[in-house]
Amino acid sequence: MFSTISNRKIRLGIVGCGRISKNHFESIEKHAQDIELAAVCEIDAPTLAEHVQKYQVPGYRQFEEMLKTERLDLVALCTPSGIHPDQAVLAAKYGVHVMTEKPMATRWQDGVRMVKACDEARVRLFVVKQNRHNTTLQLLKRAVTEKRFGKIHMVHLNVFWTRPQQYYDQAKWRGTWEFDGGAFMNQASHYVDLLDWLIGPIDKVQSMMSTTRDIEVEDSGVLNVRWRNGALGSMSVTMLTYPKNLEGSITILGERGTVRVGGVAVNDIQLWQFDEPRDYDEQVQAANYQTTSIYGFGHPLYYRNVIDVMRGAAQPETDGREGLKSLELLIAAYLSARDGRTISLPLEY
Repeated sequence: MFSTISNRKIRLGIVGCGRISKNHFESIEKHAQDIELAAVCEIDAPTLAEHVQKYQVPGYRQFEEMLKTERLDLVALCTPSGIHPDQAVLAAKYGVHVMTEKPMATRWQDGVRMVKACDEARVRLFVVKQNRHNTTLQLLKRAVTEKRFGKIHMVHLNVFWTRPQQYYDQAKWRGTWEFDGGAFMNQASHYVDLLDWLIGPIDKVQSMMSTTRDIEVEDSGVLNVRWRNGALGSMSVTMLTYPKNLEGSITILGERGTVRVGGVAVNDIQLWQFDEPRDYDEQVQAANYQTTSIYGFGHPLYYRNVIDVMRGAAQPETDGREGLKSLELLIAAYLSARDGRTISLPLEY
């Protein structure tokens, strides 16, 4: 169904040269034998000029102009979240594969529209979930997959970070419903992803949210979850922690195991207890790592999968449909907070 590229480098265009794009430029450099930066697109002229000079590639202020002019295989969307859907649909129209940063969209129907457009154009839609590659979470995923917890009783996540007003004031799109989303959808979306990826399909959601900063969206909130397997859980998120990022953690309590992965960004396995040992338990201390970035180190690993998929040698780890799972949960949480009611999943039957 999908075309593959086997005899040359994959030609990639990066769209948006802001904060997250650095991880993409670095990933391209690490995989230079398989992928090449073919062009960049950025609406801010000085930023565009800087990147054109640094990487010695053509630069465009208009995305469609880049699609028309360059022979691209893949684009990486590092733009504000609310712009992803139209850009993905446009890329699909030109037969170009799409890799989008999180969240894939800020509205449910927009996420569905992206998947349909890429399906119809027979192009890939990749949704970046690089945190799944963190060494700590890889071990936790293995333990869950091997059913070491037995029945999982309770799960709790904390995201206690800080985003001062000047962070939101950096750009007009930040802190808006249309283009950004709030603490759950933007900053904590990789943690929302863990709820389904680790524990399984979700049955019901309840949430409450509040706003302290001068923004449209929430900067704090709490979420209650019931999974279809009977497990119960919760999630507490705030961008108001003083004076700096404090914690990004997940705790899983099961009938035969208890694990807590903490640190500032789930980078430190603080508790790892199971009724029966396994050989890889010795890797727990080695899996812990120091991090200066809440993004972790997963982007190059995510790129490896994208390259392998486009070479026809692997299946995508997180495609558009996988990306819809966390978007659906996010939309359910916002509906619950807005209407003061429990939301059942799926949103559409």
